[in-house]
Amino acid sequence: MSVQATSRDPSAADLWRAARLPVLLVAVVLGVAMLVGVVASRTQAGLLDPRAVDPSGSRALATLLRDQGVRVELAQTVAEASRAEPGDTVLVTRPGLLQEQQLTALRETGADLVLVAPDQPALDVLASGLAESGVAEVATRSPACSLDAATRAGAADMGGLLYAAAAGADAILCYPAKDGASLARTSAGGRRATAIGTPAPLTNDRLDEEGNAALSMMLLGANERLLWYLPALDDPALEPRSVGDLVPGGVRFGLLQLAIGIALLALWQARRLGPVVAEPLPVVVRAAETVEGRARLYRRAGARDRAAASLREAALARIVPMVGLSRHAQPTAVVSAVAARSRWVAPEVGALLYGSAPGDDATLVRLADELDRLEREVRRT
Repeated sequence: MSVQATSRDPSAADLWRAARLPVLLVAVVLGVAMLVGVVASRTQAGLLDPRAVDPSGSRALATLLRDQGVRVELAQTVAEASRAEPGDTVLVTRPGLLQEQQLTALRETGADLVLVAPDQPALDVLASGLAESGVAEVATRSPACSLDAATRAGAADMGGLLYAAAAGADAILCYPAKDGASLARTSAGGRRATAIGTPAPLTNDRLDEEGNAALSMMLLGANERLLWYLPALDDPALEPRSVGDLVPGGVRFGLLQLAIGIALLALWQARRLGPVVAEPLPVVVRAAETVEGRARLYRRAGARDRAAASLREAALARIVPMVGLSRHAQPTAVVSAVAARSRWVAPEVGALLYGSAPGDDATLVRLADELDRLEREVRRT
C-alpha cells in the first residue's frame, strides 16, 4: 500500500529555503576559521630555522655567520644540543618547550647560551637573576647599556618580552622599554646567558634593518662554534603534546565561534511546543469489535496456542496480585497460593494456568470458562 503525500509534506524547495541560511552561516564561519588558521600557520612557518628562506626563517643569518668562520651546527634534539662544550654558543630558539630536566642539561654544558623569548621557568634554570617584567611592542630601540655587542650594533628592532634584574644580581640590561629591557645578560660559572625578548632581529625579514644583523652576529658569533637548537616535534626528550596543542590558536578561536553559532542557530530554529491539539479520529472502533476481530484472526489461523497463552496471561495478571505475589513470581509459588485461596487442588491449578495448548475450539472455550471461574473464586475468598 503506497503512502500518498499530503499538502503538509514539505517539498525539496521548501527544505532548501529553510536550510539555506544555516548552511550559508556554517560555510562562512568555516571559511573564516580556515583562513585564520592558514594565516596563523604561515606566520610561524620555519620560524628561526637556519634552513628556511621565508620571512620568519633565519637562513640569511646562518649564512653570514658561516662566512665569518663560525661553525653553525643544527641541533634538533636535547641530546644533540647537550653536546656543546665550554667555549661554544648554544642558541635556544624555543626555551618554553623544555622541561626543567632538559634546561638543566643545557646549563651543565658550560656553553654560552642565547635564549629567544625565555619564560620565567627557563630563566630560573638558565639565567638566574633575571625575571620577566612585561611586554612591549617590537620597534626600533636604542641600546642604552654598556654591552659591547649592543653599543656597536646601535639601534635595533627590539621588544617582545621584557626582563629585569633581581635584587643583587649581576646583569646588563639593554634596549629598555617602560617595564624593563628586551635584551639582558648575566654571567655565572664562566658562561654567559643572554635573553632576547623577540626573534625579530634574527629573521630574514628584518636582518637587513637597523643594526639587527650586527647585533645578531655578535651575540651568536662570539665563539667559533654555534649549536643552533631548533626543537623537533619528534624529540623523545620533549613532553608529549596533544593534538589540541598543535592546532593554531586562530583555528581554535574559529571553531569556538562555529560552536556558538550552531548553538544559537539551533535555539532559533528549534520547534516551539505549543498546547496539545486534539484531533478527531477518522473512525471510532468499539473495544468489543476489536476483540472479536482479533479472535476471528486467531480462529482463521488456527492459533489456539496463541489464544490460550493470551487468556492465561490476562488471568495471571489479575489473579497474582490478589494472592499477594508479584508478577515475576515463580509458577510453583503461584500455583500453591491460588490453590490455597480456592477449592481447586494444586495439579488442577497448574494445568489450568500453565498447561498445554488446547487441541480444538471446544477445549479453548472450556479453558476460558474455567479461568473465569477460578478468578471469581479467588476474588471471593
